[in-house]
Amino acid sequence: QVQLAETGGGLVQTGGSLRLSCAAPGRTFSGSSIGWFRQAPGKEREFVARINWSGITPYYADAVAGRFTISRDTVKNTVSLQMNSLKPEDTAVYYCFPVGITNAPISGLASWGQGTQVTVSS
Repeated sequence: QVQLAETGGGLVQTGGSLRLSCAAPGRTFSGSSIGWFRQAPGKEREFVARINWSGITPYYADAVAGRFTISRDTVKNTVSLQMNSLKPEDTAVYYCFPVGITNAPISGLASWGQGTQVTVSS
């Protein structure tokens, strides 16, 4: 299984912005939606956003709607997450993964990557 690779995390202050990128080396995931998930210390992994193969149907968790924007480049085979107006509660490790319409990760299509750490200071 291909392992997805997330990059772009870092340390920012409240109100700052970051742009995350997800790549799938050697795999296009044609026809699949790709989602972003995050896991904060001591908490379960939660859904953040997803986008379909064509890149025209994004969907967001209520906690990030209006602040985050997911996009997809089918030529470069990447999915990005632009995060604006960041809050301390956005602090987590962020992962990308194939996702279904119920916002649950689809096991068997890929392996989880190492994620990218996002830390928002107050």
